[in-house]
This record gives sequence, structure tokens and C-alpha cells, in this order.
Amino acid sequence: MTYTAPIAEQRFVLDTIADLPGLAALPGFGDATPDMVEAILSEAGKLTGNVFAPLNWSGDQAGSRLEGDQVFMPEGFKDAYARYVEGGWAGLGAPVAHGGQGLPFVLASAVQEQLTSANMAFSLCMMLSMGAIEALAAHASPELQERYLTKLISGEWTGTMNLTEPQAGSDVGALRSRAERQADGTYRIKGSKIFITWGEHDVAENIIHLVLARLPDAPPGTKGISLFICPKFLPDGARNDLRVTGVEHKLGIHASPTCSMSFGEHDKCVGYLVGEEGAGMRAMFTMMNHARINVGLQGVAIAERAYQGALAFAKERVQSAKFGGGRDPVRIIEHADVRRMLMTMKATTEAARALTYLTAAAVDRAHATGDKAAAGLADLLTPVTKAYATDIGVEMASIGVQVFGGMGFVEETGAAQHLRDSRIAPIYEGTNGIQALDLVGRKLGMDGGTHWRTLFLEIRDFIGDLPKAGDLGALRPYLEDGLAALENASVWMTGNSGDALTDTAAGATPYLRLFGVTVGGYLLAKQAAVAAQRLAAGEGDAAFLRAKIATARFFAEQLMPPATALLGPITRGSGLFYAIEEAALGA
Repeated sequence: MTYTAPIAEQRFVLDTIADLPGLAALPGFGDATPDMVEAILSEAGKLTGNVFAPLNWSGDQAGSRLEGDQVFMPEGFKDAYARYVEGGWAGLGAPVAHGGQGLPFVLASAVQEQLTSANMAFSLCMMLSMGAIEALAAHASPELQERYLTKLISGEWTGTMNLTEPQAGSDVGALRSRAERQADGTYRIKGSKIFITWGEHDVAENIIHLVLARLPDAPPGTKGISLFICPKFLPDGARNDLRVTGVEHKLGIHASPTCSMSFGEHDKCVGYLVGEEGAGMRAMFTMMNHARINVGLQGVAIAERAYQGALAFAKERVQSAKFGGGRDPVRIIEHADVRRMLMTMKATTEAARALTYLTAAAVDRAHATGDKAAAGLADLLTPVTKAYATDIGVEMASIGVQVFGGMGFVEETGAAQHLRDSRIAPIYEGTNGIQALDLVGRKLGMDGGTHWRTLFLEIRDFIGDLPKAGDLGALRPYLEDGLAALENASVWMTGNSGDALTDTAAGATPYLRLFGVTVGGYLLAKQAAVAAQRLAAGEGDAAFLRAKIATARFFAEQLMPPATALLGPITRGSGLFYAIEEAALGA
């Protein structure tokens, strides 16, 4: 299946939701001119469509393979990565001081979306390196930045994140990896990590592992964790005492080497402290928050790729007469139920894209100006972006299989691969259940609830400005109902304490879903309003703009009402969750 980057859609969302023109006026982002943005998205589209996408299927079939202590990537991956490095793509959003281009994170995210749609397994390499760059730029010493950032930003070296351990899982505070101080200021690292994405490979000269470990005198829990750089090759060229011990056999993303790693088998693994001792989680969260937005982007990307495949198939596949008229078989895109599925895919993907770009742009504004409101919005929306967008990635990929029918269940069509690949995204970088708990347990209460109340007021003001009639007017009742349900649920969530917090936890996941759908509907409506203005002025591509309005209406009328009904389950508490004794649940 081919992939074509949705450049017109990306540009529209960057302009109307991320306000990229406004970002370009902020300090450090002046190069993000319309011409530059168009050139970047266009050239990235060529790279992803012509170089990365053709390797998606073959990479899935071949997978990465472990031979001894070396992982070899499928045919074509090394050359494709070299093309990526030659184009300077790795440094798109990285600091200028270390060789990056210093462009907005949201623009780099749009390029990362293209990479992920084209080849999700491959794109994970770039995503992890982006996170390592963020962490080192924010927390590493000037010496470590000089030594490692430049090569990461050029793409000559890649980065990883080493958190998870077999006994700890998502409970990072339970990790056992150890770090011993050395007289020369370095540390000796010893421990094992699992599920390390792109932990070993052959596409780059060196791999810079960011490793969480605990000093002997550190307190228990997350406060006692420190972050270290453990390079595969040390500055003198010697191989560090770390190695891959296995590569997981997974449901999807077969070309992405998910590694078990061993550090310090011979007590000689050299690590360099990033930041201060005991401040590892603060440094790692810099990496993780960007990673969570980019993982949300994976949901958008896989939904887009699944939609493109389903749409192309529906236009070609001829089967059955149209219900209620005629005897001749028609292309399945003419059947109402197939149209329902395609419109669901299109509208949901565009809503999630808008949410993701809005979150990334808020990060940009916070970094560029120190704006606390922007930082608060980014914090609030990050768990929603990660969880909602990755959930819909799985759902849209599943609908894509359904559009293909029996052929979707056959691997050769590629539809099944999207479903398999997408399933990991709701799990890693903090499961979506953890994201929901983060939203209700931490983010809603930040600064006294200022951030969600401000966002909801903005939505309410927008609804109030909509016309009473026409396409835009038709959006009003659905947006009003969605916002009312979300406001009521938010007040209920923030009013719980003590034993009632179990009820909050019970409603957290449906609450996050309601949040994502409501904000997504609002963002589509904002785009529809701009589209209507441009149509009235005779500007832009009329067909594209009309589709924007129709898509917003479809989302509001067809997809928002079921989400609004979640208010009941959200507020009913946890009683029925525990109504059956554990022993009676089954063997």
C-alpha cells in the first residue's frame, strides 16, 4: 500500500490550530516562514512516500534479527536512514547552538507524523533520538552536550530511553539498576532493562543510551533515581560494557528491535551523570513528555495510513448492488455503511491530529516565552493526546480492516499490519490507564484547576460566537452538550477525596475519552469556521474547505453524542467494579 503525505491537511491544521504564523513571530522561530514550512513538508513527503513507505511491508515481514550481540535491520533500512541523515531531518527542532535548525516542535511533529505513517517501526528510531536530544539539551552539562548532542542532532548517532525493568514494569520507582561513583567522576552502571526500543541496531555508528539507575545511598522510590549516559562506544572508541541479550517477538512493529539490555556484566559499564544525582526522573520526564506527544502522534499517523488504504480499496472494490436500488454491483464506496466507516476514520483522525498539534504548539509557546498558561495547557493536554490519539489509532486501523472485508484479514493487503503495529501505542510511554489517572489525579488540579477551566471557557466563547443557522449553526447543540457533560464530569472528578478517590480512578478512562472527543469536536469546528470564512472570501481550495465543514458536522452529529453519554458511567463510582468477589470472577 502506498502512502501520500496529507500536506494540505497538515498545513491547514498548523495554521488554524497550532497558529504557526504566530509561533514564527516568537523568539527563535523566525525561520518558520510559510515558504519554509511548505518546503519542509513537501520534501519530507517525498522522503517518506518514496523511501520509507516502500520498506514498511518488507520490514514487517523480515523483522530485525539478533546475531550474537549485534542486531541487523531489514534490507534497505540502513540506506534509508543514511538518506534521512543526509537531509538534516534529525535536527529539525533541535537547538541551533548544537547544529540543529531550531524550528518549532509542532513542525517537527508534522514531519514525524509523515515518518510514522510511512513506516511506524522505523520512525521509532527517530522518535527516541528526539527525546534524548530534548533531555540532554535541558539537563546535561556543557561538556556532555558538546560530546553527544552534536552527533545526535546530526543523526550520526541515535538515542534510547532505558527505564523498564522486569520486576518493576510501569513502577519506575521499583527499579534495581545500580550506579557506583568513581574517582574520575564517572559511574559504573550495573543492571538489566527490558523493552528498550531500538536498543541495538546497525544503521548508526553509535547508540547513546539514557539509563535510570540508583546510587547506593539513594532514598527509595523515584526520588532516589539518577540519569546516566551509557554510550555503546566510549569516547576513546572502546566498546562499553553493555550488550543486547534478546530481541522481543512482538505482535507488530517487527522491524523495530525491542531489546533486553544488560549493563555492567563485567562491572565495567561507564556512565556519565546527566544533571544532578537523584534528579533523574525530572530529566527523564523532559524526554518522556515529548515522547508521549509523539506517541499520540503515532495514533494519528497509523489512523491516517489505514484511512488512505481503506479509501483506495473502497474506490476500486466492486461488490453488491446498492441497497434499495438497482441490480448491478457498485464500488463499495457507494454503500452507506462503507461511507460511514470512511467518514468515521477521516473525522476522527483529523480531530486527533488537531489535538496533537495544539498540544505540541503549546509546548513551543511555553519554551519560547515562558508563558505559564501555555505550559499549563501542554501539561493538561499531554495525557489526553497520548491516550485518546493512540486509542483511536487502534480503532481506526480496525475499521480499516473492516472496510477491506475478508481481504483485510489477509496479511498481503497491509491492512492487518496497521492494526498490529498500532496496538503497542496505548501501552508504552505509560499505559493509557496511567495517562487517565495522571489527568484526573494531577493535571485537573494543577494551579487550582485554572487550565481546564480556561480551556472550557474558550470553547464556550467559541460556541457563543457561532451563527444560529447553516452548517456552523448545526454544530452548536452538539458542542454545547459535549461541553456541558465534560464540565459536569470535571467538577465531579475534582470534588472527590479520601475513599471516593477509588470512584475517581474508576471513571478516569471514560473521562479522558469524553475530554478528547469534546476538545476534538471543538477543534474541528474551529477549522470549519475558518473554512467557511475562506469560502465566503473566495480563497483556497473550495473542495477541501467544503470537506472541512462536512467533516466537522459528521464528527459533531455522529461521534460526539455517544461520548457525551459517558457522563453517566464516569460518575457512577466503582461499586460495581468490586461487586463480585475476586474468587467468583472465575478460575
